[in-house]
Amino acid sequence: MIDLHYWTTPNGHKITLFLEESGLPYHIVPVNIGKGDQFSSSFLNIAPNNRIPAIVDHSPLDGGQPISIFESGAILLYLADKTHQFIPGDLRGRNEALQWLFWQMGGLGPMAGQNHHFVQYAPEPIPYAQERYIKETARLYGVLNKHLADGRDYISGDYSIADMASYPWIVPHQRQQQDLDDFPHLSLWFARVGARPATKRAYALADQVNTAPVVDEETRKLLFNQDASTVR
Repeated sequence: MIDLHYWTTPNGHKITLFLEESGLPYHIVPVNIGKGDQFSSSFLNIAPNNRIPAIVDHSPLDGGQPISIFESGAILLYLADKTHQFIPGDLRGRNEALQWLFWQMGGLGPMAGQNHHFVQYAPEPIPYAQERYIKETARLYGVLNKHLADGRDYISGDYSIADMASYPWIVPHQRQQQDLDDFPHLSLWFARVGARPATKRAYALADQVNTAPVVDEETRKLLFNQDASTVR
């Protein structure tokens, strides 16, 4: 059994996508980041960066004590290696999938996240910051669009953790001020991933977990007003 400490963010969706695809038994432990659940001592014991998602695997392959993993990319890789699913088995294929996984972790996620912040959540408009991150988001969409232009169905050939990592960050493309018509190959890939039954189940589950996805003033303080004292 996998305990998934989860909230309905793009990084959280990555893990439900994998778990729904793989059929691994799992139990969701909601971590309502709008109410500060991410700062509880029980959560920090498994996720010292006070960010979702995190997992606890009660049946690790080594047969030992339960193992906890934080960081969404690390979780995807751990689950792929545990199940021997959704990561190519050959050297070249595996490394292609990992390159795009790390591309998402180091590029698409952080840049789209800054886009979200300055376009939607900043207390006052900062035109330079908005333009900077909208353009960088567009550049990254362009990188993926070009990669998919050779007619492949998925990022590294077969459906993999590379797709699971990237898809949730494309879902809010309208809020990122991106038009998928500008990225035709990405658009076809996006529709293909979205049509998978496991994708539909994962997002339907999100609607059940978080029935009021609203960022109010108190939530803003919790999400955007942290410094080093938060983790002391």
